[in-house]
Amino acid sequence: MPNGQHGQPSPEQPPAGGQWYPPEWPARIRALAEGALTPAEPRRAATVMLLRDTPGGPAVHMLRRRASMAFAGGAYAYPGGGVDPRDEDHRIGWAGPDQEAWAARLGTDTATAQAIVCGAVRETFEEAGVLLAGTTPDTVVGDTTGDDWEADRAALVGRELSFAEFLDRRGLLLRSDLLGAWARWITPEFEPRRYDTWFFVAALPEGQRTRNASTEADRTVWIRPQDAAAGYDAGELLMMPPTISTLRSLEPYGAAADALAAAGAQDLTPVLAEAALEDGVVVLSWPGHDEFTKRVTLGGGPA
Repeated sequence: MPNGQHGQPSPEQPPAGGQWYPPEWPARIRALAEGALTPAEPRRAATVMLLRDTPGGPAVHMLRRRASMAFAGGAYAYPGGGVDPRDEDHRIGWAGPDQEAWAARLGTDTATAQAIVCGAVRETFEEAGVLLAGTTPDTVVGDTTGDDWEADRAALVGRELSFAEFLDRRGLLLRSDLLGAWARWITPEFEPRRYDTWFFVAALPEGQRTRNASTEADRTVWIRPQDAAAGYDAGELLMMPPTISTLRSLEPYGAAADALAAAGAQDLTPVLAEAALEDGVVVLSWPGHDEFTKRVTLGGGPA
Protein backbone atom coordinates (compact mmCIF):
# COMPACT_ATOMS: atom_id res chain seq x y z
CA MET A 1 0.00 0.00 0.00
CA PRO A 2 2.52 2.58 -1.10
CA ASN A 3 0.36 5.67 -1.41
CA GLY A 4 -0.08 6.96 2.11
CA GLN A 5 1.33 9.03 4.92
CA HIS A 6 3.44 8.74 8.04
CA GLY A 7 0.97 9.92 10.65
CA GLN A 8 -1.42 12.59 11.79
CA PRO A 9 -0.56 16.19 10.91
CA SER A 10 0.93 18.26 13.73
CA PRO A 11 -1.41 20.69 15.52
CA GLU A 12 0.63 23.58 14.11
CA GLN A 13 -0.01 22.44 10.54
CA PRO A 14 -3.68 21.62 10.00
CA PRO A 15 -4.32 19.83 6.73
CA ALA A 16 -6.08 21.34 3.76
CA GLY A 17 -9.13 19.16 4.00
CA GLY A 18 -7.72 15.72 4.67
CA GLN A 19 -4.34 16.35 3.06
CA TRP A 20 -1.47 14.98 5.06
CA TYR A 21 1.55 17.11 5.77
CA PRO A 22 4.02 15.55 8.23
CA PRO A 23 5.95 17.93 10.49
CA GLU A 24 9.35 16.54 9.45
CA TRP A 25 8.98 17.59 5.81
CA PRO A 26 10.29 21.19 6.06
CA ALA A 27 13.59 20.08 7.61
CA ARG A 28 14.00 17.32 5.02
CA ILE A 29 13.23 19.72 2.19
CA ARG A 30 15.81 22.18 3.51
CA ALA A 31 18.40 19.38 3.76
CA LEU A 32 17.67 18.38 0.18
CA ALA A 33 18.00 21.98 -1.02
CA GLU A 34 21.34 22.32 0.80
CA GLY A 35 22.69 19.11 -0.68
CA ALA A 36 22.74 17.35 2.68
CA LEU A 37 20.12 14.78 1.71
CA THR A 38 20.59 12.20 -1.02
CA PRO A 39 17.24 11.15 -2.52
CA ALA A 40 16.37 7.50 -2.10
CA GLU A 41 15.81 5.49 -5.27
CA PRO A 42 12.06 4.96 -5.72
CA ARG A 43 10.83 1.38 -5.70
CA ARG A 44 8.40 0.31 -8.39
CA ALA A 45 4.90 -0.23 -7.05
CA ALA A 46 1.36 -0.84 -8.24
CA THR A 47 -2.01 -0.06 -6.70
CA VAL A 48 -5.54 -0.86 -7.87
CA MET A 49 -8.75 1.13 -7.64
CA LEU A 50 -11.20 -1.74 -7.44
CA LEU A 51 -14.73 -0.71 -8.44
CA ARG A 52 -18.17 -2.22 -8.10
CA ASP A 53 -21.50 -0.85 -9.28
CA THR A 54 -24.13 0.39 -6.82
CA PRO A 55 -27.54 2.04 -7.41
CA GLY A 56 -25.85 5.40 -6.79
CA GLY A 57 -22.95 4.76 -9.13
CA PRO A 58 -19.64 2.94 -8.82
CA ALA A 59 -17.99 2.55 -5.41
CA VAL A 60 -14.26 2.07 -4.85
CA HIS A 61 -12.65 -0.27 -2.35
CA MET A 62 -10.41 1.57 0.13
CA LEU A 63 -8.35 0.53 3.14
CA ARG A 64 -7.39 2.59 6.16
CA ARG A 65 -3.86 1.91 7.32
CA ARG A 66 -3.41 1.29 11.02
CA ALA A 67 -2.48 4.44 12.94
CA SER A 68 0.48 2.56 14.41
CA MET A 69 2.09 2.06 10.99
CA ALA A 70 5.40 3.88 10.54
CA PHE A 71 4.39 4.61 6.96
CA ALA A 72 0.95 5.91 5.97
CA GLY A 73 -0.57 5.52 9.44
CA GLY A 74 -4.25 6.54 9.44
CA ALA A 75 -4.40 7.14 5.70
CA TYR A 76 -7.02 5.83 3.31
CA ALA A 77 -5.52 4.16 0.26
CA TYR A 78 -6.11 1.35 -2.25
CA PRO A 79 -4.74 -2.19 -2.23
CA GLY A 80 -1.18 -2.05 -3.49
CA GLY A 81 2.48 -2.48 -2.78
CA GLY A 82 5.94 -3.03 -4.17
CA VAL A 83 6.67 -4.92 -7.37
CA ASP A 84 8.35 -8.33 -6.98
CA PRO A 85 11.46 -8.56 -9.21
CA ARG A 86 10.81 -12.29 -9.60
CA ASP A 87 7.85 -11.41 -11.80
CA GLU A 88 10.11 -9.89 -14.46
CA ASP A 89 11.68 -12.90 -16.10
CA HIS A 90 9.39 -15.86 -15.44
CA ARG A 91 6.88 -17.13 -17.94
CA ILE A 92 3.47 -16.03 -16.72
CA GLY A 93 0.13 -17.53 -17.66
CA TRP A 94 -1.30 -14.50 -19.44
CA ALA A 95 -4.52 -13.41 -21.14
CA GLY A 96 -5.44 -10.06 -22.63
CA PRO A 97 -3.08 -7.40 -24.03
CA ASP A 98 0.42 -8.87 -24.15
CA GLN A 99 3.55 -7.64 -22.41
CA GLU A 100 4.62 -5.60 -25.44
CA ALA A 101 1.30 -3.73 -25.42
CA TRP A 102 1.62 -3.06 -21.70
CA ALA A 103 5.22 -1.89 -22.11
CA ALA A 104 4.04 0.66 -24.67
CA ARG A 105 1.23 1.83 -22.37
CA LEU A 106 3.37 2.05 -19.23
CA GLY A 107 6.46 3.46 -20.93
CA THR A 108 8.74 0.62 -19.82
CA ASP A 109 10.46 -2.45 -21.23
CA THR A 110 8.46 -5.67 -21.47
CA ALA A 111 10.00 -7.32 -18.38
CA THR A 112 9.21 -4.30 -16.23
CA ALA A 113 5.70 -4.06 -17.63
CA GLN A 114 5.05 -7.70 -16.81
CA ALA A 115 6.27 -7.20 -13.25
CA ILE A 116 4.13 -4.09 -12.74
CA VAL A 117 0.95 -5.75 -14.03
CA CYS A 118 1.69 -8.85 -11.95
CA GLY A 119 2.24 -6.60 -8.94
CA ALA A 120 -1.16 -4.98 -9.40
CA VAL A 121 -2.96 -8.33 -9.62
CA ARG A 122 -0.95 -9.95 -6.82
CA GLU A 123 -1.36 -7.06 -4.38
CA THR A 124 -5.12 -6.96 -4.98
CA PHE A 125 -5.29 -10.63 -4.06
CA GLU A 126 -2.96 -10.23 -1.08
CA GLU A 127 -4.72 -7.22 0.45
CA ALA A 128 -8.34 -7.57 -0.70
CA GLY A 129 -8.71 -11.28 -1.49
CA VAL A 130 -9.75 -10.49 -5.08
CA LEU A 131 -8.03 -12.31 -7.93
CA LEU A 132 -8.07 -11.10 -11.55
CA ALA A 133 -7.27 -14.47 -13.09
CA GLY A 134 -9.08 -17.38 -14.69
CA THR A 135 -8.56 -20.84 -16.14
CA THR A 136 -9.27 -19.56 -19.66
CA PRO A 137 -8.86 -16.17 -21.37
CA ASP A 138 -12.55 -15.36 -20.87
CA THR A 139 -13.23 -16.65 -17.34
CA VAL A 140 -12.46 -15.45 -13.83
CA VAL A 141 -12.17 -17.56 -10.70
CA GLY A 142 -15.10 -17.47 -8.29
CA ASP A 143 -15.00 -17.38 -4.50
CA THR A 144 -11.41 -17.25 -3.21
CA THR A 145 -12.13 -17.37 0.53
CA GLY A 146 -11.43 -21.08 1.15
CA ASP A 147 -8.60 -22.36 3.33
CA ASP A 148 -6.57 -23.50 0.32
CA TRP A 149 -6.77 -20.05 -1.25
CA GLU A 150 -5.81 -18.48 2.06
CA ALA A 151 -2.74 -20.70 2.32
CA ASP A 152 -1.58 -19.58 -1.12
CA ARG A 153 -2.34 -15.94 -0.32
CA ALA A 154 -0.27 -16.15 2.86
CA ALA A 155 2.60 -17.74 0.93
CA LEU A 156 2.50 -14.87 -1.55
CA VAL A 157 2.50 -12.29 1.24
CA GLY A 158 5.49 -14.03 2.83
CA ARG A 159 7.24 -14.17 -0.56
CA GLU A 160 7.55 -17.93 -0.14
CA LEU A 161 5.73 -18.29 -3.44
CA SER A 162 6.21 -16.19 -6.57
CA PHE A 163 3.17 -15.06 -8.49
CA ALA A 164 4.20 -17.09 -11.53
CA GLU A 165 4.46 -20.22 -9.35
CA PHE A 166 1.07 -19.46 -7.86
CA LEU A 167 -0.58 -19.15 -11.27
CA ASP A 168 1.09 -22.32 -12.51
CA ARG A 169 0.05 -24.27 -9.43
CA ARG A 170 -3.53 -23.19 -9.95
CA GLY A 171 -3.54 -23.50 -13.73
CA LEU A 172 -4.52 -19.86 -14.04
CA LEU A 173 -4.03 -17.08 -16.55
CA LEU A 174 -3.56 -13.48 -15.41
CA ARG A 175 -6.41 -11.45 -16.93
CA SER A 176 -4.54 -8.32 -17.98
CA ASP A 177 -7.61 -7.18 -19.92
CA LEU A 178 -9.43 -6.63 -16.61
CA LEU A 179 -6.97 -3.85 -15.69
CA GLY A 180 -6.67 -0.34 -17.02
CA ALA A 181 -3.66 1.88 -16.31
CA TRP A 182 -4.90 5.18 -14.82
CA ALA A 183 -2.09 7.32 -13.37
CA ARG A 184 1.51 7.35 -12.21
CA TRP A 185 2.85 9.19 -9.15
CA ILE A 186 6.38 9.25 -7.73
CA THR A 187 7.04 9.90 -4.04
CA PRO A 188 8.80 13.26 -3.46
CA GLU A 189 12.60 13.21 -3.40
CA PHE A 190 12.79 14.30 0.23
CA GLU A 191 10.81 11.30 1.51
CA PRO A 192 12.89 8.50 3.06
CA ARG A 193 10.63 5.82 1.53
CA ARG A 194 9.96 6.43 -2.13
CA TYR A 195 7.76 4.63 -4.65
CA ASP A 196 7.23 4.95 -8.39
CA THR A 197 3.60 3.89 -8.37
CA TRP A 198 1.32 2.97 -11.26
CA PHE A 199 -2.39 3.29 -10.46
CA PHE A 200 -4.79 0.88 -12.15
CA VAL A 201 -8.55 0.58 -12.30
CA ALA A 202 -10.48 -2.72 -12.31
CA ALA A 203 -14.01 -3.98 -11.72
CA LEU A 204 -14.80 -6.50 -8.98
CA PRO A 205 -15.26 -9.86 -10.74
CA GLU A 206 -18.66 -11.50 -10.43
CA GLY A 207 -18.73 -14.10 -7.66
CA GLN A 208 -15.83 -12.60 -5.71
CA ARG A 209 -15.99 -10.40 -2.65
CA THR A 210 -13.46 -8.25 -0.87
CA ARG A 211 -12.23 -8.73 2.66
CA ASN A 212 -9.63 -7.07 4.83
CA ALA A 213 -6.78 -9.47 4.20
CA SER A 214 -4.08 -6.92 4.98
CA THR A 215 -2.34 -6.85 8.35
CA GLU A 216 -1.57 -3.17 7.66
CA ALA A 217 -5.21 -2.02 7.55
CA ASP A 218 -7.71 -1.64 10.38
CA ARG A 219 -10.72 -0.85 8.20
CA THR A 220 -11.97 -1.37 4.67
CA VAL A 221 -14.84 0.41 2.96
CA TRP A 222 -16.71 0.50 -0.30
CA ILE A 223 -17.37 4.17 -0.93
CA ARG A 224 -18.40 6.27 -3.91
CA PRO A 225 -15.50 8.46 -5.09
CA GLN A 226 -17.55 11.64 -4.60
CA ASP A 227 -18.39 10.64 -1.02
CA ALA A 228 -14.77 9.85 -0.23
CA ALA A 229 -13.73 13.19 -1.76
CA ALA A 230 -16.34 14.98 0.35
CA GLY A 231 -14.94 13.28 3.46
CA TYR A 232 -11.48 14.44 2.48
CA ASP A 233 -12.65 18.01 1.85
CA ALA A 234 -14.30 18.04 5.30
CA GLY A 235 -11.07 16.86 6.93
CA GLU A 236 -12.67 13.56 7.97
CA LEU A 237 -10.72 11.19 5.70
CA LEU A 238 -6.94 11.50 5.58
CA MET A 239 -5.29 10.90 2.19
CA MET A 240 -2.16 11.65 0.24
CA PRO A 241 -2.42 13.72 -2.97
CA PRO A 242 -2.27 10.68 -5.32
CA THR A 243 -5.26 9.09 -3.59
CA ILE A 244 -7.58 12.07 -3.56
CA SER A 245 -6.50 13.07 -7.08
CA THR A 246 -7.38 9.66 -8.53
CA LEU A 247 -10.64 9.60 -6.56
CA ARG A 248 -11.70 12.89 -8.08
CA SER A 249 -10.81 11.62 -11.54
CA LEU A 250 -13.24 8.72 -11.08
CA GLU A 251 -16.24 10.90 -10.23
CA PRO A 252 -17.52 11.44 -13.82
CA TYR A 253 -18.09 7.75 -14.52
CA GLY A 254 -21.53 6.23 -14.00
CA ALA A 255 -20.41 2.59 -14.01
CA ALA A 256 -17.29 0.57 -13.36
CA ALA A 257 -17.20 -0.50 -17.02
CA ASP A 258 -17.22 3.15 -18.10
CA ALA A 259 -14.13 3.88 -16.01
CA LEU A 260 -12.33 0.82 -17.34
CA ALA A 261 -13.19 1.81 -20.91
CA ALA A 262 -11.76 5.29 -20.29
CA ALA A 263 -8.47 4.03 -18.88
CA GLY A 264 -6.68 3.97 -22.22
CA ALA A 265 -7.03 7.75 -22.56
CA GLN A 266 -5.63 8.58 -19.11
CA ASP A 267 -2.35 10.48 -18.90
CA LEU A 268 0.46 8.41 -17.40
CA THR A 269 3.00 11.23 -17.25
CA PRO A 270 4.65 10.80 -13.82
CA VAL A 271 3.61 13.32 -11.17
CA LEU A 272 6.51 14.27 -8.88
CA ALA A 273 6.29 16.91 -6.16
CA GLU A 274 8.54 19.95 -6.39
CA ALA A 275 9.89 21.75 -3.33
CA ALA A 276 11.51 25.16 -3.05
CA LEU A 277 12.70 27.46 -0.28
CA GLU A 278 11.55 31.06 -0.64
CA ASP A 279 12.57 33.50 2.13
CA GLY A 280 12.34 30.90 4.86
CA VAL A 281 9.13 29.41 3.50
CA VAL A 282 8.83 25.92 2.04
CA VAL A 283 6.72 25.88 -1.10
CA LEU A 284 5.61 22.36 -1.98
CA SER A 285 3.69 21.69 -5.16
CA TRP A 286 2.60 18.87 -7.41
CA PRO A 287 2.73 20.02 -11.06
CA GLY A 288 -0.74 20.05 -12.59
CA HIS A 289 -2.43 19.69 -9.21
CA ASP A 290 -2.67 23.16 -7.71
CA GLU A 291 -5.01 22.14 -4.88
CA PHE A 292 -2.11 20.42 -3.11
CA THR A 293 0.29 23.38 -3.06
CA LYS A 294 1.51 24.09 0.47
CA ARG A 295 3.46 27.02 1.94
CA VAL A 296 5.00 26.21 5.29
CA THR A 297 7.56 28.00 7.44
CA LEU A 298 10.70 26.10 8.37
CA GLY A 299 9.34 26.03 11.90
CA GLY A 300 6.49 23.83 10.74
CA GLY A 301 3.59 26.32 10.74
CA PRO A 302 1.57 27.62 7.82
CA ALA A 303 3.05 30.58 5.98
